[in-house]
This record gives sequence, C-alpha cells and structure tokens, in this order.
Amino acid sequence: MLKKSLYAIALTAISLPGFAANTLIEMKTSSGNIEIELFNDQAPISAKNFENYVKSNFYKDTIFHRVIPGFMVQGGGFDSNMQEKANTQAPIKNESSNGLQNKRGTLAMARTNQPDSARAQFFVNLVDNDFLDRSARNAGYAVFGKVTKGMDIVDQIAKVPTRNYGMHQNVPVKPIKINSVNIKAPVVKN
Repeated sequence: MLKKSLYAIALTAISLPGFAANTLIEMKTSSGNIEIELFNDQAPISAKNFENYVKSNFYKDTIFHRVIPGFMVQGGGFDSNMQEKANTQAPIKNESSNGLQNKRGTLAMARTNQPDSARAQFFVNLVDNDFLDRSARNAGYAVFGKVTKGMDIVDQIAKVPTRNYGMHQNVPVKPIKINSVNIKAPVVKN
C-alpha cells in the first residue's frame, strides 16, 4: 500500500512546475540485473526511443554482442545466433549536443557513421570516453541514461572471453542475454 502511495505522489509531482521525471528501467540479463535511469529531461528523443523499444518488448532475448574491456559493452540488436533482430522503427536524431558526456556508467545510442542513424542498439561506457562526445570534428554519440545499480554486473560482462563471429568482432564466446527490460518507475527530481 505504501509503495502504491509513494508511486502516486511521484506521478503527481511530475505535473508540478519545476519537477522533471526521468524513467527508471530494470534490465534483467543472464549475468544479473542492471538498473538504469533515463535522462528524459536532457535527452528526450533518445530516452523516448529507448522507452518505446522497452514497451514493445524489443530487447527481450537480445544479447550484448560487442564487448571491449576498457571501452564499452554494446547490445540491443542481435539474438544469441548473431542474427540482427528485425526492426521497422525509423532512426532518430542524434542528441549528442545535449551536454551529457560519455562518462563511466552512462548509456549512449549506438549508430553508424551517419550521425542520425541510431535505432535500438545502445552501449554502456566502461570508462570516461571523452572522444565519443560531440566536438567540432565529431558528431558524437548521444548519452541518454546511466547505470544506477549493477555497474558491477556490467564490469563482469566486460571480462568475458570474446571472439570474431563472421564479420563481427569482440563477440562474447558465451552469449550474454538480455532476458527482459521493463520500466520500473519515474524518478522525480526537483
């Protein structure tokens, strides 16, 4: 009962002036659970995009398909057979000019060389990757969230043995599955 009351208070606060709500996400993986706060307030396009994929259950049974220690872990687009998951959603605008930096524990949108090509794939920065931030010579990678619990799980994922798989590099030998991703609650900030 108390949990429902606190949730109702949080939802009420969202509509008050001066308050912004970020979304709290729970990602259950074969290595453990990771909690993520989306920056709805600072990266509205990317956060909404991620939420839409979560709501459609897109991430269920995808994997972390690219793991590079000392850099990042990437997931959200391939199944355990390294088959790209069918995706009909349009690419989104790159929000790398939002002022958020690719620091340890942040989530950013993965994309191709085309700046506005991000769709479902994301990565978690294992270290501060300032070279991924927007600059005069670099379109940058849009940060849209951060790990709030479970960075130890992300660090464990970063230590798994990897191999080449077809044209893909740094693929975990044993797939690290994303079992489910769910919206947990709004995070109210003043």
